[in-house]
Amino acid sequence: ERMEKEELWIALENCRKEEKELRFSASAVSNIGEFGKILVQIAEEKKYPVALDIELSNFQIFHFSMTGATLYNNLWIQRKHRMVMAKHISSLHAGYLLKYQKQDLERDWLLDSKEYAIKGGGFPILLRNGTCIGSAACSGLPHEQDHRLITEALKIFLKQYGT
Repeated sequence: ERMEKEELWIALENCRKEEKELRFSASAVSNIGEFGKILVQIAEEKKYPVALDIELSNFQIFHFSMTGATLYNNLWIQRKHRMVMAKHISSLHAGYLLKYQKQDLERDWLLDSKEYAIKGGGFPILLRNGTCIGSAACSGLPHEQDHRLITEALKIFLKQYGT
């Protein structure tokens, strides 16, 4: 799965755009449980065998495992949360950034690959001013699909609760 430099740049720009657009107002944060429900709704409609998780200030406030999800998915979720909280960007963004800069997670960022995931499925919960207050994570699908499930749910949630 080699990506050319130009493709990587486009993927990075897309990640930056999502992180700039998919931000929470204070009232949206107070309704974050509804975001969890939307994640579950989408997963149920599509019969995805995923584990879903939302953390605020490193405190788990929502977790749901669909039929077919395993303990292994929960371990991946923790690694994705850690990556988001370390860099305040999505875990997909982190993976693309390392590839683009020809860097290594352990050597250049000094992060243990057993503890931090650079695959899609972890997304920052950002306030409008850019402050990262938590993360949402999904595991159980190909990693780019994990990422898309979260961003799709976020778009629906923020349309309803974002103001």
